[in-house]
Amino acid sequence: MRQGEHLGLWVQSVRLGWDSLTTVQQWMCKHILGIEPEAAEALVGLLLDVEDTVVTRQTAEALARVGTVAAVRIIALAVAKADDHQADWLRTWVHDALVGPDGVLGVAAVCGQLARDPEEAVRRGAAEVSAWADGTRC
Repeated sequence: MRQGEHLGLWVQSVRLGWDSLTTVQQWMCKHILGIEPEAAEALVGLLLDVEDTVVTRQTAEALARVGTVAAVRIIALAVAKADDHQADWLRTWVHDALVGPDGVLGVAAVCGQLARDPEEAVRRGAAEVSAWADGTRC
């Protein structure tokens, strides 16, 4: 790896894991280093894209399989913004990812963490995803 590539990888990891940073870390990254979370908004847009359901399905399944707080938070935001039709599709795709051979058992536990998220839309969406994951609400 050449000099500077490590920094690029670090910046990418900060953007992808933005939601796992503390408020102070987010402020420092944004205001001092000029790093902002780009991926989350783009991924929510992909999850709600009615024109390209193949990409939407792949995005939903990939995020569900990752199963981290940041990944499930993106799904929760999309669910909170989705209309009934979009939410039905998201539920199907998340369910397919969870029951598949690479399914993640801890999504309901992650939803429990998101139940304390400062953003109401995340809490509401996480409750829906939790119900899909194990039949209980977080």
